[in-house]
Amino acid sequence: MKTLILYLSHDGQTRKIAEAIAAQLTGQCVMANLLENMSIDLTPYDRVVIGASIRYGKFNPKLFTFIREHKQQLKAKQGALYTVNLTARKADKNTPQTNVYTRKLLAKIAWQPQLVQVFAGALLYPRYTWFDRTMIRFIMKMTGGETDPRKEIEYTDWQQVRNFADQIEQL
Repeated sequence: MKTLILYLSHDGQTRKIAEAIAAQLTGQCVMANLLENMSIDLTPYDRVVIGASIRYGKFNPKLFTFIREHKQQLKAKQGALYTVNLTARKADKNTPQTNVYTRKLLAKIAWQPQLVQVFAGALLYPRYTWFDRTMIRFIMKMTGGETDPRKEIEYTDWQQVRNFADQIEQL
């Protein structure tokens, strides 16, 4: 089984999740940053996994472009999608059914993967630019999250990632 894992990551957590999934899958697994591989040929792959993160309530527009341009190839493959956002740190916002970003994404795209998962991301204040740190602190304050600009918190549930990789393996 040959698997392609594509990801779009702002600060590296979506890539880190992709690496954890790849490490668990059997067969050949290729990872690629979608920003650098918009015209990648999907033909050689049996499965395609796409991971995308949210920043300020939006996915990178290249995600929509890639899915639109490759929808026929994607539909012909076993497919999985995972999204990464800080909203998913809350138990009532961490499933495809309860996460508004993921629901809106699935409603907008022509591809409906067999598996969809939502993961909480990481809050990395010291690594952000001044603008991002300020904006994210404001959003976190409004949503009852951590606002200490010295902290780095990884909210990702790695057991949930392992379970998702197991599900991908069963496709």
